Amino acid sequence: MKKLLAIFLAVLMVATCAATLSACNKNSDTIKIGLSGPLTGNAAVYGNGVANAAQMAVDEINANGGLNGIKLELKVMDDVNDPTKIQANYSALVDWGMQLSLGCVTTQPALEFKTLSEADNVFFMTPSASADAVRSESNGYQMCFADAKQGKAAAEYVNSLEYTTIGIFYQSDIDYSKGIYDEFKANLSSSITTVEASFTTNTSSDFTQQVAELKNCEFIFMPIYYTEAALFMTQAKDEAGIKIYYGCDGFDGIESAEGFTISAIPQKITMLTHFNSKATEGAAKTFIDNYTAKYGAATLNQFGASAYDCVYAIVGALKKAIEEGKTVDADTSASDMCEILKEQLNGGYTYTGAVTGTGTVKWTSDGFVNKEALAQTIKEANG
Repeated sequence: MKKLLAIFLAVLMVATCAATLSACNKNSDTIKIGLSGPLTGNAAVYGNGVANAAQMAVDEINANGGLNGIKLELKVMDDVNDPTKIQANYSALVDWGMQLSLGCVTTQPALEFKTLSEADNVFFMTPSASADAVRSESNGYQMCFADAKQGKAAAEYVNSLEYTTIGIFYQSDIDYSKGIYDEFKANLSSSITTVEASFTTNTSSDFTQQVAELKNCEFIFMPIYYTEAALFMTQAKDEAGIKIYYGCDGFDGIESAEGFTISAIPQKITMLTHFNSKATEGAAKTFIDNYTAKYGAATLNQFGASAYDCVYAIVGALKKAIEEGKTVDADTSASDMCEILKEQLNGGYTYTGAVTGTGTVKWTSDGFVNKEALAQTIKEANG
């Protein structure tokens, strides 16, 4: 009798554990969105801007009924802009129940995330990881301009100016800077002569030599991140021959660079962007007002604006899929979610009301974003 009772209890325990595990594998009543980004470290202004704006979009959507009554849930993991942390972050998000993702904030971690997510067929739309290779797999999309797009657009802008000689300052050992540089050079008018200086991660603490090489260039194109740009500008602030700095999305946040006083830089600072942080009307202005009221202005940047658009674009695509008869709910698997979103984005889905670009966003069949670029002055020249 005791033996039978023991067997019965063992069977009951196994059944209970199986039921519990099954329940844990369910997503309950939310659709779960994962994200990995630098919440600490020297790229934290990007990561926190993205995390804040994505959460704001989630909160707004949930307050307005969610996705046809289903609430969204966002989980953000800190990767400190370190690709070696992505394996653990990705595994934690999968264990949590991630059904779709905003991928990573910065390029090098995103390249690792891309490989892992492709194996599981997890959809991601990165707001800001711009390397072309980030979306080389069919499950990956970008809300930001790819490096090739930035490089080409930057060259077209410079071609429209009247310079016969320009300076270029870039980082040769990272995909972001080198990728933009390559496309910029490929599309720059042959009538424009370039004076070039570069650096690597190991030589990024002093730009005295590079300043000397570029000091006679009135216009300097700088497809680099703001930390290094701020150092160069500080070391070159007394060079009267330099008049204008022109960067890409890596310049976003330069005003808040540690130890950097932007008002002390006499030159004009401009950038190619897809978000007007000084907008006075429209969706961008509404986003700016709501974001600064909730989080302040320190982390307001185009990366966050892009993340906000990512969430709304994904939800809009899922709503359209539901209207067309697809089933999307809290228990839809990540792989099924991916196929549904791929069908929409590859099929001509248009996201309207965007805070980036000029309000309308589409994607090409190979996952690259298609929207208008904007030119923005971060700071006018002194005097």
